This record gives sequence, structure tokens and C-alpha cells, in this order.
Amino acid sequence: MVTDPGQRRVLVLEIVLVLAVTLGLSGLRSLLALLDALLAPGSLADQSVAINAPVHKTELLDLAYQLTGVIQLLAWGALGGYLLWRSGIAPRSLGLDRRSAGRDAGLGIGLAAVIGGPGLGLYFLAHAAGLNLTVLPSTLADTWWRVPVLVASAAANALAEELLVVGYLITRLRQLGSGAGGAMLASAALRGSYHLYQGFGGFAGNLVMGLVFARLWQRTNRLWPLVTAHALIDIVAFVGYALLHQR
Repeated sequence: MVTDPGQRRVLVLEIVLVLAVTLGLSGLRSLLALLDALLAPGSLADQSVAINAPVHKTELLDLAYQLTGVIQLLAWGALGGYLLWRSGIAPRSLGLDRRSAGRDAGLGIGLAAVIGGPGLGLYFLAHAAGLNLTVLPSTLADTWWRVPVLVASAAANALAEELLVVGYLITRLRQLGSGAGGAMLASAALRGSYHLYQGFGGFAGNLVMGLVFARLWQRTNRLWPLVTAHALIDIVAFVGYALLHQR
């Protein structure tokens, strides 16, 4: 725990700046998107939102644009990891090492199964109640690079979010003297906030996911299972929807 007032101010400023240029800003934009959807005619369920959408009509330009999104996510995660490393907290201290690779993979697969099914059920319930937009995981055209890009996007999402929302944020809050419960709630609330663009179901589902992930990391200090589970959930959603939605 950091007790020096000057160092505490530096840590608070660092957290604010990191979130302001990464997922905190995404949370604010998601809130604005939800407000815009609420002000539109009809219910939320009558509206749709795409997670992976084409931007350019030219195929190779769109591929390049999609890859910049992957690079941005990886850079966000790397920023959190780098700042912790600079302060003496190595990636292995977060559970990003290979000493328990098999156990981490097994735990990640099990966690994906436990979280993914109920999360999908919650989405359908919220959508049926008019509390969630229709989420389109991918509207990319059927190109040779669609599946690889969706897999890369899922992996980058997982690494960036778990590094920032769990590893970075909870570590910094712990250094500031926050209790385990408060840090867990802050992490989960942040995770839910940048999914508000999907509607209230997206927020609630990711809030619950955030509570589970944060508590698991606090108990095991292993980040790889969270990254693995998150990546698998997104890969199934992104690639599965892209390949099967017309059927």
C-alpha cells in the first residue's frame, strides 16, 4: 500500500489518464450511445448495433482499418502492463506467465462455459423485455480475412480488457488502500460501462462477468484463465454469428 501523499496523487492521476484514453472513454461513449438509442423512436429491441462492422468499401482498406482496431486494443493492454512493470510489478506477478499453462487453459475453458451460456440467456431475456438492442457480433463481408480478423479482434479484446480492467486497475486500487470488495466492484462497473451501447442487458451481463472475473483473479492471481475465457466467448460470438446467422 502506498502511503506517501505525493505518490498517491501520482497513482490517482495515472489511473484517471489511463482510463481517459482507453476503456473509461469507451464507457462514456457507450453511455452517450445508449442515451441516443433511448431517445430514438421505438424500443431498444427495435434497434441494432454491430460490434465488428465494415468501414471502407475497398476490401484491403477495410482489412487495414480492422487491423488498426486490433493494434489499438493491444496497445491499450500493453500500456497498463508497462506502467505496472515500470513500478516494479512484472507480468508474472499478475499471472501472465507459463508456469501453469495447462491449468490456466482448463480453468479458462471451464470459465467460458460457465459465463457464456447464462450471459447469452440474459441477453435474450433483456432483448425480449425491450431493454437491449439487437447485437450483431459481426457485419463484415464474407472475405478471405474475415475469420482471422474476428479471431484477432477477440484475442485483442480479451488481453486489453483483462489487463486493464482486472490486472492494472485492481492492482492500483489495492496500492491506494482499497478493499477487495471495493476494487472488485469498481472493476466490474468499468467493464459494464463500456458495454452500455448494447443496452441494459449488456451492462448487467458484463457487470456480473466482471464480478466473477475480478474475484477469481483476487483469489488465484492468475490472469491467463480470464484472458482465455474472454477470448473463447468472443470467438464463439464473433465467428459463430458470422458463419451461422443466415441459417
